[in-house]
Amino acid sequence: MKLPVLLILASTLAVAACQPQVSRPPCPPGKVCVAWGNSAEPGTLDPQKATMIDEFAIIGDLYTGLFTESPEADPIPALAESWTTSPDGLTWTFRLRPSKWSDGRPLTANDFVFAYRRMLDPATASGYAYLLYLLRNGQAVNEGKAGPESLGARALDDLTLELKLEHPAPYLPALLKHNTFFPVPAHAVKAHGEAWTRPDLFVGNGAYKLVEWRLGDYIRVVRNPNFFDPGSVCIDQIDYFPTPDSVMAERRVARGELDLNTNFQSSRVQRLRNTLPEYVRTHPALATAYIALNTQDVPAFKDIRVRRALSMGVDRDFITGKLLRAGETPAYSFVPPATAGHGEGVRLRWADMPFEARQAEARRLLAEAGFGPGNPLEVELKVSNSPERLLLSQAVAADWSALGVKVTTVQNEGQIALAAYRQKDFQVGMMGWFADFNDPLTFLDLFRSDTGQQNYTSYSNPRFDALLDQAEREADGARRAGILAEAEQLMLDEEGTIPLYRYVSRALISPRITGWTDNVENFHRARWMCVNPAGAG
Repeated sequence: MKLPVLLILASTLAVAACQPQVSRPPCPPGKVCVAWGNSAEPGTLDPQKATMIDEFAIIGDLYTGLFTESPEADPIPALAESWTTSPDGLTWTFRLRPSKWSDGRPLTANDFVFAYRRMLDPATASGYAYLLYLLRNGQAVNEGKAGPESLGARALDDLTLELKLEHPAPYLPALLKHNTFFPVPAHAVKAHGEAWTRPDLFVGNGAYKLVEWRLGDYIRVVRNPNFFDPGSVCIDQIDYFPTPDSVMAERRVARGELDLNTNFQSSRVQRLRNTLPEYVRTHPALATAYIALNTQDVPAFKDIRVRRALSMGVDRDFITGKLLRAGETPAYSFVPPATAGHGEGVRLRWADMPFEARQAEARRLLAEAGFGPGNPLEVELKVSNSPERLLLSQAVAADWSALGVKVTTVQNEGQIALAAYRQKDFQVGMMGWFADFNDPLTFLDLFRSDTGQQNYTSYSNPRFDALLDQAEREADGARRAGILAEAEQLMLDEEGTIPLYRYVSRALISPRITGWTDNVENFHRARWMCVNPAGAG
């Protein structure tokens, strides 16, 4: 969600220094508790406004939708008790299982309708609104060209939800487990507005409910007694800690202050395998690290020769072989090959050139575009201030400097960098995209001309949009894969982005924790986990 989703590690907020530091929160007698290191301080716990992986990790425990993730991250029914699909694939009718919000109010189909209308309301400013364009008239509603009542979502009765689609979507169950499609409590939102996710006002329907949020310190959730499947929940209390300093988080895990941490610095993997061998978890992820060039506001980036030169000039083998050593691999396409329904053969045309030859061609392209010793290209690279991002930015800056490019690096706290990317307040950004669901569209939709905030490069090509539209209408899987591959190749041929490498999910998990299952989507719901008191740590 995966979603878009940027992999940005936020620095600890200054307010944290004022918070009392507790090595490990006390666990109530007879309860099962987990201290969970979660990389970044969330900016929001509103499922319709969240865009960060570290927000999704918590939100997925506080809310659930029609479908949810299995331990392997496969879509399994949650609130959907049963469903039918029309022969043309355009109408899905869901029978909801009876359930309640955490405040005891019944959850109804109208909560889904309210949620989808709210998300598409331009005033909500949701970065993921484009995912709901799948619903009939979704885009028109979001653009103010149609009223919310025209949206293809309606409650036939309290427990029956009908969704009408713009085109067939056999992948819909995978998409419905994304927080974009979660219901929200209409009664709480209407009563409290944007404050409805505050701990004292919180209303959710997931396995856990929010009870405390100490900014910069921790977020505490406890079991939700009104969850529809309480028997599947073992852990009684979770404290989510922001851990932007991954090395400090390692130490906290080793001391038993944290039971797990959802990230560690890739370059330290061998050290950790020596010191915490039973804790280290790595797994290939459906995710791509990439560089976005702001083609909307930087005139030089409108020239394909400049974009191609900058992409050719990055030494991906050095980055993955010397800087990142947890199994990352160079990326010369955007959609990871392991993605379901991915076509074969998609690749940057120059990918097989030796790096020295690529450097020479990059210098030639820059000179042809008018840049050289007397008129060097000057770029500003804006990155979050996590150690790994800074290390990567230094490597990229060195590669581009070797081409004669003048690079200035600007470091921002993670949330500030993310906001700048959304507002196009950057020249060059370093980003990562984790799949919101296992399908090429979760990657390629980023480059649609109408995607909005998350099309950071402002890539726009009517032919690309038309190919995605064609793929969405194609029922044959093989033909659909071929159309999507054609679209991706078109975007790559136009140097629409600079893919860097394929991610490997990295985590430190205490042997005390049971039920953590490595998977390519890197989704891990706490309801499947428990604690073995006899385990190590």
